[in-house]
Amino acid sequence: MTTEPTDDRPKPPLLGVLGLMLGIFLSALDGQIIGTALPTIVGDLGGLEHLSWAVTAYLLTSAAATPLWGRLGDLYGRKGAYQWAVAVFLLGSALSGLAQDMGELIAFRALQGVGAGGLMVGALSVIGVLVPATDRGRVQSVIGVLMPIAFVGGPLLGGFLTDRLSWRWAFYVNLPVGLFALAAVALAVRLPKAERVRVPFDWAGVALLTTGILGLTLVSSWGGTTYAWTSPLILGTGVVAVVALAAFVPVELRAPGPLIPPALFRSRNFSVAQVLGFLAGAVMLALIGYLPQYLQFVQGATPTTGGLLLLPLMLGMMGTQLVTARLMGRPGGERRYPVLGGALTLAGSVLLLFLGTDTPVAVASGLTAVAGIGIGLLMQSTMLTSMGAVPRQDMGAAMGVVTLLRSFGGSLGMAALGAVYTARLTAGLEARLSPADAAHLTGGGGLTPATLAGLPPAVRDAVGTAVTSGLHGAVAGGLGLAAVATAVALLARPNPNPNPAAGPASRPSPNPAPSSSPEPSPSPAVRAATP
Repeated sequence: MTTEPTDDRPKPPLLGVLGLMLGIFLSALDGQIIGTALPTIVGDLGGLEHLSWAVTAYLLTSAAATPLWGRLGDLYGRKGAYQWAVAVFLLGSALSGLAQDMGELIAFRALQGVGAGGLMVGALSVIGVLVPATDRGRVQSVIGVLMPIAFVGGPLLGGFLTDRLSWRWAFYVNLPVGLFALAAVALAVRLPKAERVRVPFDWAGVALLTTGILGLTLVSSWGGTTYAWTSPLILGTGVVAVVALAAFVPVELRAPGPLIPPALFRSRNFSVAQVLGFLAGAVMLALIGYLPQYLQFVQGATPTTGGLLLLPLMLGMMGTQLVTARLMGRPGGERRYPVLGGALTLAGSVLLLFLGTDTPVAVASGLTAVAGIGIGLLMQSTMLTSMGAVPRQDMGAAMGVVTLLRSFGGSLGMAALGAVYTARLTAGLEARLSPADAAHLTGGGGLTPATLAGLPPAVRDAVGTAVTSGLHGAVAGGLGLAAVATAVALLARPNPNPNPAAGPASRPSPNPAPSSSPEPSPSPAVRAATP
């Protein structure tokens, strides 16, 4: 039995912790906030074929930048890295609100995502240094509540701002909150001086990981829609992505300061949890991105009402995440609850396939709850499994990997299932309307939930049927992902540790710290990649 070392750091300043929490909240909020605003955005800017990229660009660059920001914090200071991440995020938010066409919006969302990649990891790394060990449990509990609130509040806030002001305020709203976070951290956070890691920057790892992520996302988005699956561009991009990711592994094994420490994946449960987090992120973003299209164009909901109709999905996720920690404390939870989460997500996806143009609004809204419960159970159980599968001193690196793969899963799923949605919607319109009318609607002809009511009944019916068909395609893809998640969850092994979130303290660390050290000291390779 080991005794926890004494942590004599002072209590953290509330203002500084609040500034860090706001960064975490903004990073989660902006992944969801434009879902209910997308129909209006596309009607205003055009570019239906690029619909998914308004979300995918943000998630893609956020995922790719996550390990990079953590590494910059190791080299140049965690507080400074966090503040720069907030500044880049705010610049991207302001420019997104000023976008004049879909191409500009996608580019500025990508910039916003670069900053967002450092918000979560940066805040967590500063908290790890600033907050004493005795207070970290309470801080983590607050974070656990903030995330579901962001998932619930994002669609609601996006819809409300779109209705009352403009969709552009879904981006402008970040500015006062982010500026307050910057000021709070600048004034209240004082980190102790620490020796910075002196190892070469892993530029090769950054380049290979970014190339692989971008290549796979482009293939999933373009394949079968913009370009044929057998086209030279798709095949070439796919080969480049696979080669880049394959080369990334040996590069990380040799790097003195790898972006992602390979040693983390020696744990079977950790590896299984990352696959499940990847799949859960893909299903969640697909539903949040395309259910508002159905609710607004088929059910006639306003953006605000569309956000409210997603409450069963969001509350299912939030409620499940709040109780999963206690459930996971029971023996065998590392396997039982991910399997249950995958099965419920699968069942919820099956139910959503029954949505039609004549489904009552209350029924359509209520059916989303089952998938929400399943996704929440999957996401929280895999997070806790990840925390319990690595030594405490490796926790920062592990959380960076969790964030990266969950974000990458969301961006890849949004792109792939978005391509399916757009293809089926376009085919449905072309089958019921003249080619000119279909092209007018999909090419930015002013089709928004507000203008749909003024169109002829035949056009409204065609739009409703086409949108429903597109949603069914996206949901069918999510159903397949949920089936894979259920199967993968069966590979997890029960952990004898009764508290998954506590970490395997009883397991010897490969790099034990001296007993006199106030904090366990990770290996240089892991420390270099730890935010």
